[in-house]
Amino acid sequence: MLAIKTLVEEVHGIDPNNIPPEILASEQPLILKGLASHWPLTQAGLVSDEEAIAYLRSFYEDKTVGAFFGAPENEGYYFYNADMSGLNYRSERARLDAVLDAILAHKNDPQPPTFYVGSTTVDVCLPGMREQNNNVAIPFPDALVSIWMGNKSRIACHYDAPDNLACSIVGKRRFTVFPPEQVENLYPGPLDFNPAGQQISLVDFAKPDFEKFPRFRLAMEAGQVANLEPGDALFVPSMWWHHVEGLSTFNVLVNYWWRNVPKFMGPAINVLKHAMLSIRDLPEKEKAAWKALFDYYIFSEQPHAAENIPPAAQGVLAPMDDLQARQLRAWLINRLNR
Repeated sequence: MLAIKTLVEEVHGIDPNNIPPEILASEQPLILKGLASHWPLTQAGLVSDEEAIAYLRSFYEDKTVGAFFGAPENEGYYFYNADMSGLNYRSERARLDAVLDAILAHKNDPQPPTFYVGSTTVDVCLPGMREQNNNVAIPFPDALVSIWMGNKSRIACHYDAPDNLACSIVGKRRFTVFPPEQVENLYPGPLDFNPAGQQISLVDFAKPDFEKFPRFRLAMEAGQVANLEPGDALFVPSMWWHHVEGLSTFNVLVNYWWRNVPKFMGPAINVLKHAMLSIRDLPEKEKAAWKALFDYYIFSEQPHAAENIPPAAQGVLAPMDDLQARQLRAWLINRLNR
């Protein structure tokens, strides 16, 4: 375990049906102790892995899920292979009951193969389960509710654009989190090819190579650790990097993802990649000029860009709405297709 001394702040006594808005808008991660402790699945897991798996099976309706399978020598670490030409695990569609059977079959192995079912929509995979295990009121109707299951695992440090409320339901988990400005010190890997479609840190947190990744020491100084018991939840703000460890022989996490922005707003990663195409390799003086323009039009805290321009003439400088977004998207598609 990394020598990170700062622990994520804990908040006690939160009513899962009435989570204070300031918690779900926090700019820092927060542990909501015991938020899902009364879920039937949480209680089943406290009895045994077998009890938790039997409870999950009661909702399963013969569907396949996306599953990851790793060799015992990986020790639960989902990452690239040695030369980064591929991944160190295989992914395939599999029956959930078969994955659960395999977890139990290897439960007592000193170094088992690893089994992981990630980011699976609860209502599709386990219809009816949320009706009994959903006493967390997220005030965002379009929140995506997903389930993650497996034996001991380590998921490489990554970020997600949505806000995230991650509920540790069965087993113990450890999150190690970093603010977005630590990106340089976390040594992100490729944008185009990565596990689960998301850019990850190349640092192995179990055995960090400080000669290869010296700036990671700076990231550790800014890091925080959240040790979650069954029933605890962790709020991870948008864009915070997080490394996730499933510490028990069987682990289940249910998370809620949401974005508190209009639906017409597209993924910001598209802009980043377009900037790589159009700006990154320009001469330095031109890049500096474009940086000034981005600061003026995008990142300025003061809305100077539209001042002294009549509203009817502001065009894309006016506050964005759905119609404006459609027109701008059509303009971009037309330009990119030339």
